[in-house]
Amino acid sequence: MTSVLQEITLSEVLQVRGPAHLTVPASPGHTLEVETATLVFCVATGESGPAWENAIRQALMPVQSSEGHGEQDEESRRDSLDISSVYQISTDEVLGSGQFGVVYKGTHRKSGRPVAIKVIDKTRFPTKQETQLRNEVAILQNLSHLGVVLLEGMFETVEYVFVVMEKLHGDMLESIMSSESSRLPERNTRFLVTQILEALRYLHFKHIAHCDLKPENVLLASADPFPQVKLCDFGFARIIGEKSFRRSVVGTPAYLAPEVISSSSGYNRSLDMWSVGVIMYVSLSGTFPFNEDEDIRQQITNATFMYPRQPWASISLEAVSLINNLLQVSVRRRFSVGKALGHPWLQDFQLWCDLRGFEQQMGCRYLTHRGDEERWIHYTQERGLDFPSHLCWDPDM
Repeated sequence: MTSVLQEITLSEVLQVRGPAHLTVPASPGHTLEVETATLVFCVATGESGPAWENAIRQALMPVQSSEGHGEQDEESRRDSLDISSVYQISTDEVLGSGQFGVVYKGTHRKSGRPVAIKVIDKTRFPTKQETQLRNEVAILQNLSHLGVVLLEGMFETVEYVFVVMEKLHGDMLESIMSSESSRLPERNTRFLVTQILEALRYLHFKHIAHCDLKPENVLLASADPFPQVKLCDFGFARIIGEKSFRRSVVGTPAYLAPEVISSSSGYNRSLDMWSVGVIMYVSLSGTFPFNEDEDIRQQITNATFMYPRQPWASISLEAVSLINNLLQVSVRRRFSVGKALGHPWLQDFQLWCDLRGFEQQMGCRYLTHRGDEERWIHYTQERGLDFPSHLCWDPDM
């Protein structure tokens, strides 16, 4: 028998078997088996076989248990192998943290596909937060849209809940902060806002209000200047009917609609539109529309936002007009998704070209409509411009 040294990453390991559970006929010194998607490695460990088996099993455990819980702890370790046999969780690579705990980078063992895994320690977090996490899972399980983050699965042990989602490149806040001027050009912001609105159109059609829209919850699929957008973090999301109102306080203060704070009559899906207005303002200016030194909640209620000359002198009046129509204290006056998408700032030829080029890359059409071509052909003819005929090609046809 030839001895060889082989380095195997933990994310490749599907299973480890000790001396009592070997599947390959035993050979001298063969006391441990490490199974990957393609091979079973027979390992000679001598008398330290059980110790190696235990060490590898512990490394495969997604999250180390908190202090001893007796028999429950044993059950937790046993159950958690369900997720560890499918995904490797890199606890040293934290993607984010929030109300439910920590989001880690993970790897699907068989395919090597990167994922994001949200972990909540049920022994440390209040029941209310666990309920919100389950609410997020319940909502995501019933959603299927290219503008909404994909839920891959949920695992649970006595101590932990694991929610596995697709991993994207980053979020809109990172994009804004990393840009040269700490704000995004109108062309890029248009592209992102259109996708946010199309995702909201889908959600609102299903009577779902996101209730916590902010740049951190707008995920970007790539570092491309015109990336795919996906909404995430549905922990505060609510099912709200066409004429229904809710009263529980939800969301992040800086993006909260005034009716969530002060109205006794409650709020409806329009609260998401206020948040889109704040996101637009932040993206175009790099600042919040409210004075950080004063009470944000009071300012939101009074809508005392301003447009200082720097940088707003260089931003189009159409952009300001849309923001004004979104940041309306009166819910009745505030733009709906349809009205926002029909606003002149988003009825832009360059935007249509950017969206069509993106859809062709994606191989599907979900942001523009087949009837748009005729209008834009007429638009270019009136102005003596060349119409990019290749953008009329439709991958769905």
